[in-house]
Amino acid sequence: MEIWDAYNSDFEVIEGMTLIRGEEKKIPAGVYHLVCDVLVRHIDGTYLLMQRDPRKAFPHMWEASAGGSALKGETPLEGAIRELREETGIVATELVELTRSVSDVTHGAYVAFLCVTDCDKRSVVLQEGETVDYKWVTGEEIKKMSSEEFLSNRMRPYIQ
Repeated sequence: MEIWDAYNSDFEVIEGMTLIRGEEKKIPAGVYHLVCDVLVRHIDGTYLLMQRDPRKAFPHMWEASAGGSALKGETPLEGAIRELREETGIVATELVELTRSVSDVTHGAYVAFLCVTDCDKRSVVLQEGETVDYKWVTGEEIKKMSSEEFLSNRMRPYIQ
């Protein structure tokens, strides 16, 4: 069971309130769980795309981010670093924050980061149940992808 901190729309932890994964429909209006997204750009200018597992929502779609919900007690940066490592095997200690936004539909408080890496491009690790494939592509290739194959529209503005 994943336990999350509850946040307000200003990204402040609501003391004394916790949320549980799978119970998003029970989250009251104005309350959010923290979601960390990481856009990965290699020093050669290509971006890492991860293909979603067919058992997940939006099966087989490509995402230009690694990420997920921060666990109780994690800061946005800590959650992003952990999710990046779990979903790709890439270890980073520094990320650049790109943007913050909230969604009343998903009750998500989203913090997007950029990771610039010089990792071995063949060393990406797939996380069982999350992803089934990966590829490194140029920004131009991403811009040509349709909304039926590319899921990470929040990241499009940051892709060069």
